Amino acid sequence: MLKGATVVGVLALQGAFAEHFAILSRLASSKNIQPLLVRTPSDLAQCKALIIPGGESTTIALLARLAGLLEPLRAFVTEKPVWGTCAGAILLAESVEGAKKGGQELLGGVDIKVGRNGWGPQVESFEAALVVNGLKDSATPFKGVFIRAPVVLSITPSASRPPIKIIAQLPSSLVPIHSEPPEGVDSSNEPDPRTIVALRQGQHLVTTFHPELTKDDRFHEYFLRACVLGSE
Repeated sequence: MLKGATVVGVLALQGAFAEHFAILSRLASSKNIQPLLVRTPSDLAQCKALIIPGGESTTIALLARLAGLLEPLRAFVTEKPVWGTCAGAILLAESVEGAKKGGQELLGGVDIKVGRNGWGPQVESFEAALVVNGLKDSATPFKGVFIRAPVVLSITPSASRPPIKIIAQLPSSLVPIHSEPPEGVDSSNEPDPRTIVALRQGQHLVTTFHPELTKDDRFHEYFLRACVLGSE
């Protein structure tokens, strides 16, 4: 382990955790971090920050409960930086639509409501060039990979948490045809929350796409710099 390194965990129960771990490993020496695959409460206890990968949100929650991690994760979210990508974004939401029969256990922590599989099935996966505020070389678009991605339905700010900062949006022309505008939103004259694909609330980061499935490390660098190390 690097001397004095900040331990950044990747929840490694299901999904694209290996890809996140590989990117963190590439950034380890320059950021003085130590990546760690998290599978047990004792692993989580070593971490100063955590990434929850894309995958299948219901399965991740179930495996977390079986591993004795669900409640430790909920406590972790209240205190330390967490980044949720795709399925991880669903788990960090306060509420969800389109959950499987039997419901969806959530960690909460970010004041949003999301819809599962907002763009339809996997055959309707797509990529989009995103302009992202705060990334290094922000004039260069980031390739967003959307695979059965969730969609943000609403932002429901609470007085006890920091304000939400939107950092990337899709053009309105790419809003999923499978979902209607959220109740109370007139998309003709109000920003449609379904265009939001990356946002930050305090130490937490949410992306509805998969930055780990590209060779571009800038989103991981942003999370480490802005949310974990506080050197924005």
